[in-house]
Amino acid sequence: MLESGCKAVKEGMLEKRSDGLLQLWKKKRCILTEEGLLLIPPKQPPPQQQQQQPAPPAEPAAKIKELHFSNMKTVDCVERKGKYVYFTVVMAEGKEIDFRCAQEQGWNAAITLQMVQYKNRQAILAVRSTRQKQQHLAAPHGPR
Repeated sequence: MLESGCKAVKEGMLEKRSDGLLQLWKKKRCILTEEGLLLIPPKQPPPQQQQQQPAPPAEPAAKIKELHFSNMKTVDCVERKGKYVYFTVVMAEGKEIDFRCAQEQGWNAAITLQMVQYKNRQAILAVRSTRQKQQHLAAPHGPR
């Protein structure tokens, strides 16, 4: 996402619940862009720095997860407990990814806002595309 020229809207740490049996909370460095959310293991350099220097062998680049808004359905705020806000990102295929962050960080609100703006941009592009097709079809094709 950053490689395609998307600027970072928000950066910081989020905790993601692991998929495993123990479901441990793991810290991830996160970069929110206009296209989605990048989850980076905390020891790995950000994507734009990787182009100049190779990634350390302990953390392969494949560990970076991209949660693209085109594959995201909703962001559900589950609860506020203690100093944390717990929320779930629901993907289009039904997969749920649980996160938590300090309440004052507002990650759930920022992700929701960017996702809504992304979906609105996509809807506007779809309407424009449909209108252009209709105008093209309605245009006279000249004398025959």
